[in-house]
Amino acid sequence: MGRPANRNSSSKSDRRPPDPSVPAGLYSPEERRRRDASVWTIVQGVLAPLQLLVFMVSVVLVLRFLASGEGQSAATISIVVKTLTLYTIMITGCIWEKDVFGVWLFAPAFYWEDVFSMLVLALHTGYLVALATGALDTRGQMLLALAAYAAYLINATQFLLKLRAARLQQAAQATNAGVPA
Repeated sequence: MGRPANRNSSSKSDRRPPDPSVPAGLYSPEERRRRDASVWTIVQGVLAPLQLLVFMVSVVLVLRFLASGEGQSAATISIVVKTLTLYTIMITGCIWEKDVFGVWLFAPAFYWEDVFSMLVLALHTGYLVALATGALDTRGQMLLALAAYAAYLINATQFLLKLRAARLQQAAQATNAGVPA
């Protein structure tokens, strides 16, 4: 990622006018600075791929159980671990959002991702409730877990698309300002 141009080092004549086709981006300059300085950005960067790895292992175990009836304990443990990983990334994500945007949740830049995250949390929590109460049989619990996982995939895709858009916007803004991205 490129750094903003030093506005004091260039004259008005060699600065390009803002390109109206380049959106303002997800972050104001101050939010970007806070994002880059926040330890929670690193935490999120570590937890997101860890959660994806836990998810992939769990999907395999759940599908194996549903197909063969084998490995119920491993599948159940994997879903619980995936859910605890989700809770961890959600809590640290709220701290990150507070650190960067000044609100714990539903910052305008991530509003819809946060809304959908509530569905993901509800489905994962529903699984834990079903597991604890026996409200669903084992097959029903596994199917609920798969529904939670489908929602998680949609939500993860939302965040990846937002991250990509932010990087593209930053590169476009840096190029427009004459700074290599």
